[in-house]
Amino acid sequence: MNEYDIDEATALEIIEGEGLEHDQAPPPVVAVVGRPNVGKSTLVNRILGRREAVVEDVPGVTRDRVAYDAEWSGRRLTVVDTGGWLPDAAGLAAAIAEQARMAVDLADVVMFVVDATVGATDVDEAVVEILRRSGKPVVLVANKVDDAATELEATALWSLGIGEPHPVSALHGRGSGDLLDAVLAALPQQAPPQLLAVEGGPRRVALLGRPNVGKSSLLNKLARENRVVVDDVAGTTRDPVDELIELGGRSWRFIDTAGIRRRHRENQGADFYATLRTQSALERAEVAVVLVDAGQPLTEQDLRIISMVIEAGRSLVIAYNKWDLLDEERRHYLEREIDRQLYHARWAPRVNISALTGRHVDKLVPALDTALEGWGSRVPTAKLNQFFAELVAAHPHPIRGGKQPRVLFATQAGVRPPRFVLFTSGFLEEGYRRFIERRLREEFGFAGTPIEITMKIREKRAARKR
Repeated sequence: MNEYDIDEATALEIIEGEGLEHDQAPPPVVAVVGRPNVGKSTLVNRILGRREAVVEDVPGVTRDRVAYDAEWSGRRLTVVDTGGWLPDAAGLAAAIAEQARMAVDLADVVMFVVDATVGATDVDEAVVEILRRSGKPVVLVANKVDDAATELEATALWSLGIGEPHPVSALHGRGSGDLLDAVLAALPQQAPPQLLAVEGGPRRVALLGRPNVGKSSLLNKLARENRVVVDDVAGTTRDPVDELIELGGRSWRFIDTAGIRRRHRENQGADFYATLRTQSALERAEVAVVLVDAGQPLTEQDLRIISMVIEAGRSLVIAYNKWDLLDEERRHYLEREIDRQLYHARWAPRVNISALTGRHVDKLVPALDTALEGWGSRVPTAKLNQFFAELVAAHPHPIRGGKQPRVLFATQAGVRPPRFVLFTSGFLEEGYRRFIERRLREEFGFAGTPIEITMKIREKRAARKR
């Protein structure tokens, strides 16, 4: 161990020095909005210091809401690039505008970009009204200010009534530093590390699933009244519906969502909105209940929704609905489907229910508690390294190219979900990392939560001179 010079203090220093999270609060979100072709993506690239966002001199190139990690003056930021915002748009343009609205809803501060060479348009003024109603801090960006003469023209943007216009040239970088200083000044104070676990507040549960699997019926059954429209026509629910529900003697905040039909990029019109709003609901949830129609074979959409929850780092419960309608043959085939297709989520608690009759819906509470407990679990460093010492001794990594990588030290860098950093003497193959995850679960539980495992490969120290 000494030749690699790894101990707990060194490990934590490396985690902090290299930007790995150690129970950090989520970085604040900065949404970049504006009408088409004002230079939003160029500005995002300037903030990032690299070419990430697609830039083309054609309106509407950016369609999706895309998030990037950035940093300024030692503070981490999530910068969200959006498509051009036309408030009264229709069709695909309306979908792009909806994404921009969602970005504003999720943001801590909004950068509103205006083309200073054109000046304030009717569309800009309409967007300003929407931004005012949002109540979010707004930083007005006067883009395409390449010289002093244009900077003088940019002062006319005071007329928008949302504060000082900050002149910049996203293309050349002029004024970008001052702009980012203004963004930092507009941000709220640094959030506390455990942002998601509000003391005494109701836990947040997202109900997900493809259309017509019974999400709204389940919410009505839990609420003991008809609060959500239920219809046999798939897609009745379009917007997430938040409900405070008493369950198991406690309050829970349930979010009913629209069913996800197809792949995100194939969705059109209202279905496109539905997918975006479902993703938003998942972002603000702590645990997701994914409803599956037990009477039908597992579909690609079912698997994709479960993968969406895992990728978002949320805890997970899988509820098999319409269980009361199954015969023995279907139950047999369902068990085989689960073993074969849900191998990546075997750790998720499973509940067999009937949303229509209420059968076994009371079992949701212990399943939710199990998932949330796993999501917030922490293993002491000494206990974790004792586990790895025994694991590596009993099951060493296969020798590759004459070398045998090993785990030198391990630490849990965070929770919600549990995140582990392994300091190793070489690259651990994916199969061995899956083996490590399986044994971690066998030893410490982590039921109902994804686990993130990252490696930091450490070189040997140079031999000391005698």
